Amino acid sequence: MRKTLLRYVDNLLHVRRAVQFEPVDDGGAGATDLQWTTRSGLEPGHYRACLRLQDGISPLSSERLHVRNLEGGWETTYLQFSTDRSNHAVADFFLPRGATTLKLSPRTPPVSFKSANLRRVGSVERYLMLVKTMGALALKNRGDIRRLGGYGVSLMRRKGIRGLVAHILYPKGEETPNGYSLWIETYDSLSEDQVAGIRAELADAQMQPRISLLLAICDPDVRHLRSAIDSVVTQIYGKWELCIAGVFSSHPEIRQVVDEYAAAHPNVRTVDDGIDDQVFRASNSALRLATGEWAAIIGQNDRLSPTALAEMVLAINRHPRAQLIYSDEDTLTESGDRKDPHFKPDFSLPLLQSHDFLHRLALHRTENIKSAGAWRSGFEGSENYDLNLRIVEGIDAGNICHVPKILYHSRESLSTSPRLESGLKALREHIGRLRLAAKAEFAKDAPCYRVRFDVPVPQPQVSLIIPTRDQAGLLRNCISSIIEKTEYDNYEIIVVDNGSVEAETLALFQELKDRFNVVVLPYKFPFNYSAINNFGVKNAKGSIIGLINNDIEVISPGWLTEMVSWASQPGIGCVGAKLYYGNGTIQHGGIILGINGIAGHAHKHFPGQHPGYFNRLKVHQNFSAVTGACLIVRKELFEKVGGLDETHLAVALNDVDFCLRLQEAGYANIWTPYAELYHLESVSRGSENNPQKKKRFEQEREFMLERWDLENDPYYSPNLTRTSEDFAPRVPEMR
Repeated sequence: MRKTLLRYVDNLLHVRRAVQFEPVDDGGAGATDLQWTTRSGLEPGHYRACLRLQDGISPLSSERLHVRNLEGGWETTYLQFSTDRSNHAVADFFLPRGATTLKLSPRTPPVSFKSANLRRVGSVERYLMLVKTMGALALKNRGDIRRLGGYGVSLMRRKGIRGLVAHILYPKGEETPNGYSLWIETYDSLSEDQVAGIRAELADAQMQPRISLLLAICDPDVRHLRSAIDSVVTQIYGKWELCIAGVFSSHPEIRQVVDEYAAAHPNVRTVDDGIDDQVFRASNSALRLATGEWAAIIGQNDRLSPTALAEMVLAINRHPRAQLIYSDEDTLTESGDRKDPHFKPDFSLPLLQSHDFLHRLALHRTENIKSAGAWRSGFEGSENYDLNLRIVEGIDAGNICHVPKILYHSRESLSTSPRLESGLKALREHIGRLRLAAKAEFAKDAPCYRVRFDVPVPQPQVSLIIPTRDQAGLLRNCISSIIEKTEYDNYEIIVVDNGSVEAETLALFQELKDRFNVVVLPYKFPFNYSAINNFGVKNAKGSIIGLINNDIEVISPGWLTEMVSWASQPGIGCVGAKLYYGNGTIQHGGIILGINGIAGHAHKHFPGQHPGYFNRLKVHQNFSAVTGACLIVRKELFEKVGGLDETHLAVALNDVDFCLRLQEAGYANIWTPYAELYHLESVSRGSENNPQKKKRFEQEREFMLERWDLENDPYYSPNLTRTSEDFAPRVPEMR
């Protein structure tokens, strides 16, 4: 009965006149976009895009929609398509005022359409869609309908009936709460039963250490101070102590608050420094009060989540050798709303050397804080960063644990901003203590830092392997850009020719023979990208290998110097580069496992100068994998793990597999934003657009799913989306 009603409602939804899209050539990689234009501007409101795909085309999922306004500017958003068995793809979205042109750009071109139209959704139809969507949710989520209902009630109280309807129909639209609100409601709003479950798990925990929370008071807002202390005394884990230190004598109101809590709670301990308002001094005074095995700083304006200490203790029990445990965090607005979630990766030393991503909540073994010398003068605004660097130097990275849950809330208007100068001083001292052949400096266009390693002397020779087949123009531009722009001196270029026949290409090969550092090697076998690269490596003279696509063009002259400097470091596996499309948007910012079931490029299609998620497009960091379009690695490591897998991964995903094998062998892969190149993605090879290629890709995909756990990427939070590369919060599928 319910399914029949849903089909009836679905038929009612296709009654309005539609506007046809027009196909337009995007000029790259054979892509075909869909475009609709009007001089006067599209009427704002709710729209539905309906596409019918040609047979054999892969289903659409999260696809780019470029919107041009009356002023001529472009903005990009993503449409979430659902595709049925008949290859009908549908996406609903909200269009703001002033849009003149819409251009839909499929992410996996070329995509062919039998028909495509766009139509505005009226109010009656919107409510019919609501009936259909809610009915589908009820059928799909029978075991979770209580939670969905609770979320709906909560949303309606805050936003009203219109807000509820808009959110259900257009979960990413302009009129809806942001994705983080939905994430909070779905994953971070604990029921009484869930809290009881945590309490039961705590009761069974073998280790129940005392945790010392250190609160340094320096002229706080009394309201926020009370809020901070309340968040401690209401923790569901009870074995804690709050150590408060600062100058109270000259602040009667603060003195009253501190005394009030100390009198009510025996585990609140206080000391009046009576000297000055230096954070480092108050933190050390608080530390002297501490008797717990573990200790953490809490800011005077901030809050802990009710389960913060419980989650930390459970992590201690899961990882008894842990030395440092940190959590995710977000920001509180003045009105108390939560925003800007920082869903962090697992520990990455290069990322920590770029900025203090650990921040809070960071729980240390108390003895490690004392052994490192606690907080020091001279690092005002970066006291905790300085301490974290010193502690990390003395512990194994495998004993640094990440709890991927929001356990800490910083107050937006009153949170302490790090002082870059003192942080740079801390980083330079860190480099000195480790005796690294490197220097630290400010990052470009971001409130972060850069560690610049020296290249070994003499320069190691680099062998750049470039597979090719015809496409003389691409190859010429690639090699010319390397020769003309690369500052690094000691390299050779090995062009591996896989059966070129065009006269222009053969003439180019003759030209290249005259260059002392370029060699052309024939590979007279069927196309196998892995085998071609392995063949090139076997003929390489260099101790460092570079895998380079023939559609790469150099942007930054220091690209190879930067990549070699990192590849030469002990413990480093593959080094990846920052790659751009020809239009200047991001093509590769590292590889994230699990995107759309396999893997995807971080920040793909972001504007070229965008800082990325918490500045991650501007800083060094570890990734599980980087693209083989521009990859640098030591030859000994390439050979150690057997090179690229030419048996199972002849064309696709071989770079991901290679990086994962190096990671499995104990080497960390790294991505650098300071090696910048263009990548005209797969122009020479083309797309997976015929039955044979599709079958081969599906086999390679299945092989990867069997060999590796692609759902759990240590350098990408489980709280972030797996359907796009934009670092949006992971939310339940609403359709």
